[in-house]
Amino acid sequence: MTPKKYTKKTARKVHDTRRKNYFFRRKVILAVLILALIGTGFYLKQSISYYYALYFNKFSHKKLHNSEVEASRIQKILTANLDKTYGFDVSHYQNKEDIKWDSLSIGNKTIPLEFVVMRATMGNRNADKHFDEFWLKAQKHNLIRGAYHFYRADEDPVIQANNFLANVKLESGDLPPILDIEKIPKRKTNKKLVEDLKVWCKIVEETYGEKPIIYTYYHYYKDFLKGEFEDYPLWLANYNDVPSPTPNDHWDFWQFTENGIVHGINTKVDLDIYNGSSWSLKRLTLD
Repeated sequence: MTPKKYTKKTARKVHDTRRKNYFFRRKVILAVLILALIGTGFYLKQSISYYYALYFNKFSHKKLHNSEVEASRIQKILTANLDKTYGFDVSHYQNKEDIKWDSLSIGNKTIPLEFVVMRATMGNRNADKHFDEFWLKAQKHNLIRGAYHFYRADEDPVIQANNFLANVKLESGDLPPILDIEKIPKRKTNKKLVEDLKVWCKIVEETYGEKPIIYTYYHYYKDFLKGEFEDYPLWLANYNDVPSPTPNDHWDFWQFTENGIVHGINTKVDLDIYNGSSWSLKRLTLD
């Protein structure tokens, strides 16, 4: 086949077109690489900040300290769960003046606390004396809020549910209601306890249209509740040196220590992990 011949003008034009296409492709590849680098940076921002602070910019709380064993356990959990979302618990056990709501973080000030769960009511008639103020403070500082009822196992589930509903007005963006059960009844069977807990949940669910979150200790859940609340979000407390709060079951929240040292709080608090990103946590909140 006879080679195709071009005039000098045409050849020059073909050369210029190829040159432009070459540089255009390089610019596209470079732009894609830059975007990928920026995206990776945002994704790993918290991990990079955490490790930098851990080794080069250490922060020591002035007043609070943990044992070497507990500090090591907490650090191990943080390191293994940097992709998850962190929060804390409060109640009247924390003094109001101990919390500086605008600067709460852990992990050498590199991991922000994005949600707070607070005790609202206890049993048939009691309410937490700090709840109203804490509730407003959390909203003011853009924390996702959760309110829990401390269930007294021998008291009436209907009265307890009404106590919670009378004292808590959940809004869009708040976590679903939370039921804290951790005591064994003295005057009821375990079967009756489960029936009563379901009564409490049913009343509260009918009000808010969402299943309550069940909070309890891992062994309490395993021994008394497992198989009874499968469709409910699960929040487990487990303070042992374990990689997750339960070896076999799904979990949504993990209260992993009661000795949390938080930048911005001058007393130890319970610390929690949500098993997902902050976007996933927001999807769990009320509409």
